[in-house]
Amino acid sequence: MSDPFQSRTLELQRRLADAGIDLLLLTDPDSIFYVTAYWGDLGVEFGRPTVVAVPKSGEVTLITSSIEGEMCEAMTWVEDIRLFSDGADGEWTGPLRSVVESHKGRRIAVERSKIPAVVSNYLAGDLGLGGLLDGACVLSEQRMVKGPEEIAQIRQAGQVAVAMTDAARAVIAEGVPEYEIALAVQAGGTRKAAEIIGGEDPDSLMTPMIHNLQALNSGPHTAMAHRHPTVRRLVRGDPVYLCFCSICHFKQFKLGYDREYFVGEMSDEHARIYEIALEAQRAAVREMRPGATAEQIHRASAEVYRRNGLGPCYRTGRAIGYSSLETPELKDGDKTVLRPGMAFAVDGGITVPGKFGARVGDTILVTEDGTECVTESPRNQPVL
Repeated sequence: MSDPFQSRTLELQRRLADAGIDLLLLTDPDSIFYVTAYWGDLGVEFGRPTVVAVPKSGEVTLITSSIEGEMCEAMTWVEDIRLFSDGADGEWTGPLRSVVESHKGRRIAVERSKIPAVVSNYLAGDLGLGGLLDGACVLSEQRMVKGPEEIAQIRQAGQVAVAMTDAARAVIAEGVPEYEIALAVQAGGTRKAAEIIGGEDPDSLMTPMIHNLQALNSGPHTAMAHRHPTVRRLVRGDPVYLCFCSICHFKQFKLGYDREYFVGEMSDEHARIYEIALEAQRAAVREMRPGATAEQIHRASAEVYRRNGLGPCYRTGRAIGYSSLETPELKDGDKTVLRPGMAFAVDGGITVPGKFGARVGDTILVTEDGTECVTESPRNQPVL
C-alpha cells in the first residue's frame, strides 16, 4: 500500500483493536489530517465540524461540509465521505448519528481533550453517550515516532524555516519597522515552499503560503516573548527576536524554531545572557539520544540556568509533528523514553523582566545514534 495516510490508518486500527476500542471519533483537524490527508478551512468556528470515524476494522467515514466536498474528495484516500449542508437534515449531526448508531452497544472513544463542546454535548445529550472512552493516548503514542514520509517533510520544512531566517537577516537594520521583517519572513518562506512543492507536483493542492501571525519583537519588548510585529523601528543595539513556531507550517507539519539577532552591536549584558541561552540549548541537545528520558533532557538544560544563578526555567521543549504540541514534553515529570524518529522543538530561553529576552530554538530529530538538527542556521553570528 503506497498511500502513507492509509497505511497510518491501518496501523491506528490495529492499535484500536489492541486497546479494546471499537470506534474512534476524531474531530481535531491535525488528527484528521494525519489519517486522511484532508485539511478543510471551514471548521467548528463556522458551525461546520469535520468528524472522522475510525473503526477498529473496516471502512473509515469522513463527515464534512458539502461546500468543501469536491476539495475533500481530491485530497483524501477515504471513500466513505458523507457531506452535509447547512440547514438540511440535521447538518453534521445526521451522518454522525448514523455512524454512531451502527456501533450501538460497542466501545466508542474520542480525543477527549480535543473534541469541541458542540460535538461532545451532542454525543452526550442527544445520543446519550456520556462518559465516552478517551482514545487520545492511542493516537498520540502512534504519532510520537515519525515515519519516513514525515521525516522527509520535516527536513523540507527545515529548509523553509532557514529561508525565512535568511530573508529576515537580509532586512534587519537600523530604522526598519518590525512589520517589514515579518513581511520578508513570509515571502522568503513562501518562495522556498513553492520551490519544493512545485518541483515535486505542480498540481498539488498543498499551499506553499506561509501565514498566521508571527511572534516578532525588538528592543525591551523581547521580554514579552510572543508579542507580534508593530510599527516600531529598530535602533542600534536592539535585540530582535523571531519565533517561527506559529508560521512555519509546511505540508501541515509544524516546526519549532527561534532566532535572535542584534542591530549593529551587542551589549556585554546581552552577550552574557544570550550565551547562557545557547549553552542551555546545547546541553539539552547533547543529552538527546535513544534511551534518554524527556525529563533527563530538561534537567541538563535546567542545570545550566541554575549554575548561572537563573531559574527555574520553563520546559526545554516539546514533541512536534502535525500539531504544535505533541507527546512527550521535555520537562520535569515526563519520563517518556526517547526513540529514533521522534521530533522535538528544543529551546534555550531567558527573560530579564522589563529589559529583554534571549532565545534560540531548533527542530531536532532523534536518530539511531544521536540527533539531527533540521533547522541548522547560524546561532553564533547574532550581530547584523
